[in-house]
Amino acid sequence: MAAVPAAAGSGVGRGRRAAATVAAWGGWGGRPRPGNILLQLRQGQLTGRGLVRAVQFTETFLTERDKQSKWSGIPQLLLKLYATSHLHSDFTECQNILKEISPLLSMEAMAFVTEERKLTQETTYPNTYIFDLFGGVDLLVEILMRPTISIRGQKLKISDEMSKDCLSILYNTCVCTEGVTKRLAEKNDFVIFLFTLMTSKKTFLQTATLIEDILGVKKEMIRLDEVPNLSSLVSNFDQQQLANFCRILAVTISEMDTGNDDKHTLLAKNAQQKKSLSLGPSAAEINQAALLSIPGFVERLCKLATRKVSESTGTASFLQELEEWYTWLDNALVLDALMRVANEESEHNQASIVLPPPGASEENGLPHTSPRTQLPQSMKIMHEIMYKLEVLYVLCVLLMGRQRNQVHRMIAEFKLIPGLNNLFDKLIWRKHSASALVLHGHNQNCDCSPDITLKIQFLRLLQSFSDHHENKYLLLNNQELNELSAISLKANIPEVEAVLNTDRSLVCDGKRGLLTRLLQVMKKEPAESSFRFWQARAVESFLRGTTSYADQMFLLKRGLLEHILYCIVDSECKSRDVLQSYFDLLGELMKFNVDAFKRFNKYINTDAKFQVFLKQINSSLVDSNMLVRCVTLSLDRFENQVDMKVAEVLSECRLLAYISQVPTQMSFLFRLINIIHVQTLTQITVQLTLFRASHPSFLKWG
Repeated sequence: MAAVPAAAGSGVGRGRRAAATVAAWGGWGGRPRPGNILLQLRQGQLTGRGLVRAVQFTETFLTERDKQSKWSGIPQLLLKLYATSHLHSDFTECQNILKEISPLLSMEAMAFVTEERKLTQETTYPNTYIFDLFGGVDLLVEILMRPTISIRGQKLKISDEMSKDCLSILYNTCVCTEGVTKRLAEKNDFVIFLFTLMTSKKTFLQTATLIEDILGVKKEMIRLDEVPNLSSLVSNFDQQQLANFCRILAVTISEMDTGNDDKHTLLAKNAQQKKSLSLGPSAAEINQAALLSIPGFVERLCKLATRKVSESTGTASFLQELEEWYTWLDNALVLDALMRVANEESEHNQASIVLPPPGASEENGLPHTSPRTQLPQSMKIMHEIMYKLEVLYVLCVLLMGRQRNQVHRMIAEFKLIPGLNNLFDKLIWRKHSASALVLHGHNQNCDCSPDITLKIQFLRLLQSFSDHHENKYLLLNNQELNELSAISLKANIPEVEAVLNTDRSLVCDGKRGLLTRLLQVMKKEPAESSFRFWQARAVESFLRGTTSYADQMFLLKRGLLEHILYCIVDSECKSRDVLQSYFDLLGELMKFNVDAFKRFNKYINTDAKFQVFLKQINSSLVDSNMLVRCVTLSLDRFENQVDMKVAEVLSECRLLAYISQVPTQMSFLFRLINIIHVQTLTQITVQLTLFRASHPSFLKWG
C-alpha cells in the first residue's frame, strides 16, 4: 500500500485536504494517475476549492511524485518557502530558497523569449507552469506585500535583494505561463503596491518591467492619483529612471483601445462623448493631470528629449544597466542587438566591453570592467534613442490632451523644439551605418527598429505641436521668421499676428529651423519609405488653421509643391495612406494661392501628366477629397476677383479648367454623396458632405 500523504492542519480542514490528496493519488493503495494532481491543482486555482498550494502535500509525497514527473524539485522548494516566509520569519532562509528557484525559471524563460524552445518542448510541464500551479505566484505576491502589514504598530520589512528575486521570478513566470499576467492584473492593490518598489534603484528596473507587462493586459486603466506619494516618487527618479518610467506612463495616459473597428465612426464618437460627459474625465485624462501637477515633470522630460549623447549616462552606469538587461528578459533582445553592434565596432576600433556573468559585481555594486574599457559610440547612441522615443511619446500624448495649452506653454518655455533641432542631424535623422541596429526577428526597414520608431515618434510630435497652434512658428529660426515678414510685406498683406507675437528667444537657432530640415529630408526620402506619410502629416499640420499666404509661400519657395507632384505623378505612388497625406498637404498648400496654381500648371505641363494626376485623384475620392474641396473653393474665390494675375491663372491652369466644368462637378457630387453612409461616417468622410456646400454651383445644380 502506498504511503498515505499527511496534510497540514487539523479537524475538518485536514480531512478535506486528505480526501483531495487521495483522489489525486488515485485512491488508497492505487497507482498515481499521471496528470491528475496537476489537473486538480488547476481546477483548484479556478474554483478556489480543493488542491491549490504545495503546502497541502507532504514533502515525502512530493519527492516521490517528482521522481516520475520531473518537476525539478519546485513543489518541495515551495513547501519550504511557505514554512520560512511566515509573518515572524527573518526571511533569511526564505531568500536562500528563492535563489534556488530563480535559475530553474530564468533559463526556461530565456529560451522561451529567444525562441529556442527545445527545453520547453521536451518538458511536459515547464518549470514556470509547475511553479504557478503549486501556488508559487500567489505566495510571492504575499511575500512582496508583507511590508503593507503591521504587527504591533511596526511594518514588516524585506530586503531589496529579496524583492528583486521575487520580481524576477514573477516576471519569468509571466513570460512563459499563459494567464499569470492577467491574474496579477486583477489584483489592483498589488499593482498599485508595485509602484512603491520603484523607490529603490536596486529593484526599479525589475519592478518597472513587470508593471509594464501587467498594465498591458489590464482591462481597466489604473489611476495614478491612487499611487502613494506619486509626486515624491517621480521627483526622486534620476533621469535614467524617469526615461524608463515613461514606458509605464505610455500605458497609463493613452486612451484604451477597445479593439472595435466602429469606434472611429462619428456615431460611436458621439456616443462616447455623451458617455464621457456623464461620467466625467477618463482615467487617462486624470492620469495626465496627475503628472502635470508634479513640479518639474515636463521640464525634465524636455531635458531628456534634448540631451546630447555626450551628456548621457557614463560608461560604468550604462554597463550596469546592460547587465541588468542581460538578466532581465524584457530587454534581452535589445542587449543582444546592442552587443552585436559593439562587437562589430570593436573589431575595427579595438574597443572592448567586458560584461560579467549575471550577478558578478564589485563591492560597490558596479560590474567588473577593465580600466581600459571603451563604450562604442553606436551603443551610446542606441541607448539614447531608446530613451528618447519613450519620452517623445509621453510628450506627444500630453500635447493632445485636455491640458494642451498648458503643455504647449511649458514645452516652449523649456526649449524642446530648439533642442530637437540641434539633435536632428546627429541623432534623430542620422545616417545609417552598415551595422545599424536591427532587432531579433525584424529587418532593417521594420517599424519596430528603434531608429525608425524614433523618427516616426518625432514626426508625430511635430504634427501635434504644430496643429492649430500659434507656437508652430517656433519650428523656424530668426532668419526664417524675417522671411515670413518679408513675404507679407511684398504681397502688401498684414503680417500674421502669431509671427509678431512669437518669442524670438525660444525659436530654433543655427542656419536652418526644424521645419526646413524636415523639408530637406522629405525631398530625399526614397519612394518606398514608410516615413513619407508621417512627414507629409507633420508639414500639413503647420499649414492647418486660417490660411496663411506667407506660410504657403515659405514652403513653395523650398520646392514642396514640385516634390509632392513628383511623388503623385512621376513616381506613381501606390500607397493609399501616403497618397491621402500628399493630397491633403497639396490642398492646404494651394488653397486660395494663385502662385501655387501657377506652379502646378508649370509642373503638370502635358496632357499625359495631367491624366496621371486625374487618375490618382479619381482612384479614391476618400483620399483626394480634401484637395478637390480646396480647388473648388479656390475656383469660387478666383472667379469673384478682378485681377489680371488671377485671370491669367484661370485661363491657363488645367486643374481649374477641369473643375469648372459642370459635368465634372456633377460627377464628383454624385460619387461623393454615394460614398457616404451615416452608419460608417468618420471624421475623414464627413468632409465629403461639406463638399456639396463648398461651391455655389453645386448648390445650384444639386
